[in-house]
Amino acid sequence: MTDPLGEHYLARRLELPGGNAATLVHRPAPQNSRGAVLYVHGFIDYFFQDHVAEHFTQRGFDFYAIDLQGYGRSIVPGQTPFYVTDLGVYGHDLDAAWRMIAEDGHQQVILLAHSTGGLIVPLWLADRPQVHAEALVLNSPWFDLVGSPLMRTLGTQAIHVIGRIAPRFVMPQALEPTYGQSIHADEHGEWDYDLNWKPLSDTPIQAGWISAIRRGQARLHRGLDLDLPILVMHSDTSVLNLKSWAPEAMSADTVLDVSHMSKWAPKLGSRVSDLTVPGGMHDLFLSAPKVRQGAFEAMDAWLDDVAGLSEFADGNHPDTSA
Repeated sequence: MTDPLGEHYLARRLELPGGNAATLVHRPAPQNSRGAVLYVHGFIDYFFQDHVAEHFTQRGFDFYAIDLQGYGRSIVPGQTPFYVTDLGVYGHDLDAAWRMIAEDGHQQVILLAHSTGGLIVPLWLADRPQVHAEALVLNSPWFDLVGSPLMRTLGTQAIHVIGRIAPRFVMPQALEPTYGQSIHADEHGEWDYDLNWKPLSDTPIQAGWISAIRRGQARLHRGLDLDLPILVMHSDTSVLNLKSWAPEAMSADTVLDVSHMSKWAPKLGSRVSDLTVPGGMHDLFLSAPKVRQGAFEAMDAWLDDVAGLSEFADGNHPDTSA
């Protein structure tokens, strides 16, 4: 079916266990010569970044993006959006997307993930040694909890207890609206997206979900030993806990602590590059025009030089046993 982003896109429903579904969005390249990219969004998010798809398709990649179950195009009636108690659930979504990309004839696939997606995808790869991706690019991945050391230790133990006893308990912490105000065209930003799927207002955080996040982060901290080229991209600074919008929000990560990204990046594997994008926002590709252009150029250079993906042609299908 045609996607809300327009006639350049095809959206396909991926049926999943338990009556849930994910949605795979596809924009083909005018002339495919370099394989495919699969994009995975973050928390309270969905794929709307048409300019990211255009960037890759103009460079010879077919572009795919998945709206995970409970997000964006994939929300079904009666479902609690953005909520799981085990990040491994999203393995069903990624398995289905990988199979469909394979059925489209792609052997070489780059994975591109943002924020919470940047935690989900490495964990999925660690659980799927049969999946071969050419490279993994992480855009401001969520590798650790923002807050004091006490919150990351004793506070996390309390989160796990509450998550087991009352997984739907709403935690006192909530995501501030500052970031949304910095990117949406109705506020201070330049991007127009569906506020039903990515709301600006505070969104409650449930104990079962944050417990799942902390378990996933703990696993990452122990080391994943992934064997592929990995690029971790992030801003040079974080401005956290803003209670109201301020101009500095336009040139910093207002969601996550960028120092955590550099600290934990080596735990992904032995082939990790850490790239700082000065003046970047949380989603680097939604930053100010010059900043995001710099992020695109740095990513392209890494794909060409480090990952060795400057020239390759599609051939056989990847392993579809995932």
